[in-house]
Amino acid sequence: MASVRRSRADPTVGAGNTRARYRRILRFAAWHLSVTWWFELFLPRIGLAKIAERTRTKRMLNFAQRFHRLAVELGGLMIKVGQFLSSRLDVLPPEITAELEGLQDEVPPVPFPAIRALAEAQLGAPLELVFASIEEIPIAAASLGQAHQARLLPANAEDTGLENVVVKVQRPGIDLIVDVDLAALRKVGRWLSHVRLVSKRADMPALVEEFAQTSLEEIDYLQEAANSERFAVDFADDDRVAVPEVVWERCTRRVLTLEDVTAIKITDAAALRAAGIDPVKVAPVFASVMFDQMFTNGFFHADPHPGNIFVTPTGDSSAEHPWKLTFIDFGMMGDVPPSTRRGLRKLLIAAASRDGKGLVSAINDVGVLVSSADTVELERAMVQLFARFGGMGFAELKDVDPQEFREFAVEFGDVVRSLPFQLPENFLLIIRAMSLTSGVCSTLDPRFNLWDSVEPYAAQLVRDERGNVVQDLAQQGFDVAKVALRLPKRLDGLITGLEDGSLSVGSPRLERQVARLQRTVQRAVAVVVFGAVLIAGSLVRPDDVVLGNVMMSVSVVPLLMGLWAGRRRP
Repeated sequence: MASVRRSRADPTVGAGNTRARYRRILRFAAWHLSVTWWFELFLPRIGLAKIAERTRTKRMLNFAQRFHRLAVELGGLMIKVGQFLSSRLDVLPPEITAELEGLQDEVPPVPFPAIRALAEAQLGAPLELVFASIEEIPIAAASLGQAHQARLLPANAEDTGLENVVVKVQRPGIDLIVDVDLAALRKVGRWLSHVRLVSKRADMPALVEEFAQTSLEEIDYLQEAANSERFAVDFADDDRVAVPEVVWERCTRRVLTLEDVTAIKITDAAALRAAGIDPVKVAPVFASVMFDQMFTNGFFHADPHPGNIFVTPTGDSSAEHPWKLTFIDFGMMGDVPPSTRRGLRKLLIAAASRDGKGLVSAINDVGVLVSSADTVELERAMVQLFARFGGMGFAELKDVDPQEFREFAVEFGDVVRSLPFQLPENFLLIIRAMSLTSGVCSTLDPRFNLWDSVEPYAAQLVRDERGNVVQDLAQQGFDVAKVALRLPKRLDGLITGLEDGSLSVGSPRLERQVARLQRTVQRAVAVVVFGAVLIAGSLVRPDDVVLGNVMMSVSVVPLLMGLWAGRRRP
């Protein structure tokens, strides 16, 4: 992503307040880290592990409640931290995630006079001269800004083709608040880097820096506008997705004006049914769109909570889906580099085929495990996981004996804790996006089975990968052929050097040995090329019979050349 140009913080936020905020965050973190160290590390070492186990649920709930209060009172990035924790259903207990879920919508709005002052300073004119009207009551309030409905002036409406817009304005003083919060989080990250239990699994300072980069980009509304347009280009030919247009003439770093696309909130099942839309049909489409972003486009919405996705009816009854998924709020976006994307695609294919060993291999490719990790036990655990629970939806999992879950969780947890996991760059956003996607789909359809969406998507990936496999084999064959073509000339040069005395080697058998080496290499090259072309033909044949047959027939040529080379004598 593009780097963020920082502006000076709002002077209305006092230095004394920032110091108090910084100290309060550190006191909170220090206290709970000390409590965790006492119960989870010290007591088990002296044989009192049962005390830690007996009090764990209560301690987790107490932590979540206290953090909830802290985040609501302080706002800023503390809300973002809480939102991230609430999405970590995979590693955090429900006592924490359930308590923090309300942080999605629990941010009090800034009084409109303060919003007006900031917007007018940014736009350089009174709001009455910039908009035909603007609503003082916000339609949404978030930790970093809030949104107000407005109407463009007639001249602007004619130029843009838009009349109703949404004006998003940052909270006053948010720059300084973000700076203070990041300074405190960096301090906590350094503390955690000295805890061996944490440091051997994750580089906490690096993760904090990733969170910092995302947060700084999120308060640059010009960056968000650019993200919105890039996302729109990715889905320009996809009738499942809609993106609001940007009114660039009314945008600054702290004010963002977009087309008003307010429609039905994706998890509002009653409103969806009233519009003739079946929520159950929305879930797989939403999952597929998110898969496309992460596994195909490599540029994905990292904050797909229900407030950021609308379902917009199109009125086209002839369409397969007479509605679109409208995404908003592109401040938090993720970029997946091609190498990571290939690993994720491999991981998805392995998961869809219930291939435990392949899944572990894909995890290695993505970089979640360090290269020295012994994965034998993890492979075994994954095979057992797929054998028992693979393919079950959330509703089916509820019917499984809780004791069975507990026994498997204990065994699986021991295996995971024994391995040196690490989180590659941008993985926090990938995990967040997948967690929120799963949550939204389960809300739309309580019996939603993620496998039903993964399997057809993975099958499509396999078909797409066929072309890549053929290209890879062709490239390998070409590389081998180039080596084979250069080899005789290089061997001839070697022999010439021996003949003219430039190489003083006194072995009379060297020429015969070199000749045998040359024939051996030629045979090896011929066999590799034969195998590559034959396999490529077999892969292509199901989709293109003619091309597949031609390639399989042509593979005989290098095979005959290899046999002929093998029959030659020195």
